[in-house]
This record gives sequence, structure tokens and C-alpha cells, in this order.
Amino acid sequence: MSKKQMFITFEGLDGCGKSLQSKRLHEYLEKSGRNSILLHEPGSTPLGEEISQLVKWHNDSKLSPLSELFLFNASRAQLVAGIIKPALADGSIVIVDRFTDSTLVYQGYGRGLDLALIKQVNDIALQGCRPDLSILLDIPLETAESRRKNNSDRFESESSSFHRKIRAGYLELAENEPERWLAIDGTLNIDIITEIITERVSLLLDACEE
Repeated sequence: MSKKQMFITFEGLDGCGKSLQSKRLHEYLEKSGRNSILLHEPGSTPLGEEISQLVKWHNDSKLSPLSELFLFNASRAQLVAGIIKPALADGSIVIVDRFTDSTLVYQGYGRGLDLALIKQVNDIALQGCRPDLSILLDIPLETAESRRKNNSDRFESESSSFHRKIRAGYLELAENEPERWLAIDGTLNIDIITEIITERVSLLLDACEE
């Protein structure tokens, strides 16, 4: 069986279950004998982890939306160049918990930056690496709030109206590009969600290897 690279991202509101489901997908692929790596944004590199601390946890810093945009993409550029591109070139399946769509919805729909500007900056960091499949775990705002941790970061601590814009942004992105997105009701049983995801990924991989 030939190796087939694939780039998969997980998106959604904080508390939607994407971290759990991305981990489950990684474990499924590994047990199936397919090389895969699991990453997260911002982070997964030393520079990315430092940027993550700055943009998510320094509550006393008054970062502008534009500063957030460039910081997230600095982390992304390092991740793409140092890990994602080499892994894809080696035929691995790359799974990332949050990617460019998070920047579009948080800094665009949420913060109000121009979407075209965000896409331009994202494209520079991407270096041609674009997801083959983006999985959206959609949950109501009330569900997200009930799952929110007590030690919320800068984004989790934003108002309900902010998170309402984030959810609307994700749904609009998924509606505008249905061939890339797999939107799933995040309130479903976690095992059912896992089954839906693994079935879609398996079908895509089988189609690529025919």
C-alpha cells in the first residue's frame, strides 16, 4: 500500500471536544498502521509555545487584533516550515488542533479585521500547505460556556457576543466550502462523533490509494 499524505484540521469553539477527537483520530490512524502526527496551534514548536503563552495567557497585555494576527502566523510559519511540510513530504498524515480557520474567525469575525487581509497573511505562513479536510465540531454557545474551564485564557474569557460571532463565522466558512469541511453536531455522543470522523477519513484515504 502506497503512503498517502493528508492534512487534517480540527476547529470549533473552546469546549467543543476537538482536542479529544483529534487525539482519537491520531490513535486510530496509528493502530491502522498509518504514519500520523498530532499537533496544535499555537504551539508544537518552542517558538509556538512561547507565542501561545503571550497571546493566550498574558491578560495584562493589550494586544491589538493586528498583533494577534501576526503572532499567530509567526507561530504557524514555524510549525509549517519545521514540522508540517517535512511530515507531508514524508507521506505522513498531519492532524492539527486549530489552524488558519481559527485565525479567520477569531481575528476576523470576532475582532473585526478584514477577512481578505487575514487570508493574505495566512497564505504567507502556509507556504502552500492547505488542509485536505477540516472538521468542525459545532456546539451551542450555552454548551461551550458550561464546559468552559475556570482558568479561562484571553479568548475564552471574552463575552458571549464575541463567541456568538465565532460560531457564526465557523458555520459560514463551512457552508461556503463544503467540499473541505465536515461539520458535526458536537453535542452527539463522543463515540458517535469518533465513528463519523474515522469513517470520513478512511473513505478519503481509500480513494487516494486506489
